[in-house]
Amino acid sequence: MPRLFLVVFLLSSIPAWPGGKHPYLFVWAGDDDKKTSDFLAVIDADPASATYGDVVATKPTGMAGAVPHHTEDPIPANGHLLANGFDASKTWLFDVHEPLTPRILTSFGDLDGYNHPHTYIRLPNGNVLATFQYRGNRRTGGLVEFDERGHWIRSGSAADPNAPSALIEPYSVVALPAIDRAISTDTSMMDHDQRAGGKVQLWRLSDLKLLRTFDLPAGSGGKVNQWTGEPRVLPDGSVYVHTFHCGLYRLTGLKDSLPQATFVRRFEGEYCAVPIVTGRWWLQTVPAAHAVVVLNITDPEHPREVSRLTLDDKQEPHWIALEPGGRRIVINSGEYAEHRVFIANFDPQAGALSLDERFRDRGSDRPGVSMDGKTWPHAFQGNAYPHGAVFSRD
Repeated sequence: MPRLFLVVFLLSSIPAWPGGKHPYLFVWAGDDDKKTSDFLAVIDADPASATYGDVVATKPTGMAGAVPHHTEDPIPANGHLLANGFDASKTWLFDVHEPLTPRILTSFGDLDGYNHPHTYIRLPNGNVLATFQYRGNRRTGGLVEFDERGHWIRSGSAADPNAPSALIEPYSVVALPAIDRAISTDTSMMDHDQRAGGKVQLWRLSDLKLLRTFDLPAGSGGKVNQWTGEPRVLPDGSVYVHTFHCGLYRLTGLKDSLPQATFVRRFEGEYCAVPIVTGRWWLQTVPAAHAVVVLNITDPEHPREVSRLTLDDKQEPHWIALEPGGRRIVINSGEYAEHRVFIANFDPQAGALSLDERFRDRGSDRPGVSMDGKTWPHAFQGNAYPHGAVFSRD
């Protein structure tokens, strides 16, 4: 074989460099029957690839029934991804720098007595800040700062002496390092049907001192202010908090520890899930409408709908995450409806969403990648439910 031809042949046989030039989706998933290991699935997310939509790798944890729930979003610069098995009160740290061969770097459980972690965010100092729903057997948890390997640094209890009877189970958190503040919310993962979960808490970020616990106003009535969910920082520095009862609130006055909450929007139905903020757009999952709704938030006191993507009736969108670069999102219904993962294209100029019809199983007449009835790379055969799902880095 001529030497030049040999070199060309060898180069052409090398897979695309997996560091982000070839995009992938990482989907945190569990056996629907909870009998075999939970796992991280890797799906080819490159529209130019011959294997677009194929599951190209998996990494099992070795534990069944931990109930895969939230992951970090986005993946940090070091390519390490934290993911929780909520029912097991356990965190895994995956190395996804090489997407075709993901690795588990470590796993850990309770930290300083706090258990059942839910949401992880990275801080400017490189540490992780997470919500933990409980401490010991108490139904009041707190915030914990730790390094990504699970070494505790500091923590703060959500118990408020000004509201001693309140059971507060921190759900999600956002940091505002420029003003040394953090905002956390309060929805119980275990018994939310019995608990209103309407609290919001303001913290001093540098030492996790709790500064204020407050309720959201009733808004348009009913339960719209209950089950406080995901806080997100807006371009003007204020914070939106969505509620699982489909309310949207704007928080101001955080720097001076005099928070003001203003009701700004209600969505259809009685249950709404994970949102995204990107530029002047708020993207909200609305399961009752089988849709993701896009709001223009240029005027954050008066957001207005500009578009929506409506899926079929088998979908109740729960989780969404934005691709680096902001032009695609991943959508799934978690364990709550059909086990299918979608990609939608997003136009950041117009705020328009459109379903990627090409992202589908081979030979399927339906868009989206099903998590059911598959033979997975780690030899599991069966149905799996997705939850946390994130794109690989650029």
